[in-house]
Amino acid sequence: MRFMVMVKATKQSEAGVMPSEKLLADMMKFNQELLDAGVMKAGEGLHPSSKGVRVKFSGGDRVITDGPFAETKELVAGFWLWECKSMAQAIEWVKKCPNPMEGESEIEIRPLFESEDFGDAMTDEVRTQEERMRQELAGRK
Repeated sequence: MRFMVMVKATKQSEAGVMPSEKLLADMMKFNQELLDAGVMKAGEGLHPSSKGVRVKFSGGDRVITDGPFAETKELVAGFWLWECKSMAQAIEWVKKCPNPMEGESEIEIRPLFESEDFGDAMTDEVRTQEERMRQELAGRK
């Protein structure tokens, strides 16, 4: 199973406060453990929402809104893409994670859709196209 593991933003991360040298070292050590276990497939930190935009879709219209965005608790400051045997295993890994922020913080874990989740809508043609795209992405590394 694949999971998106999201580090939620805080007032400090939205203000652009960078992590300490110790926190960076602790996170690199944890990331290496994830890599060594074959769990981590990707992971990055994100700039504050003040450097981002949102695109709202309404029919054929697109409305662009520049950041920052007010609801810090709804924002993401960083993420990992993990492959684990189960949600329980992903939770165990998060429990081992250093606190990703100075002070209080929160991590959200959400499973990614897999091809079989789409049932009959995932035709052989679409499945073949998805597999081709995954192989192309893997080849770009």
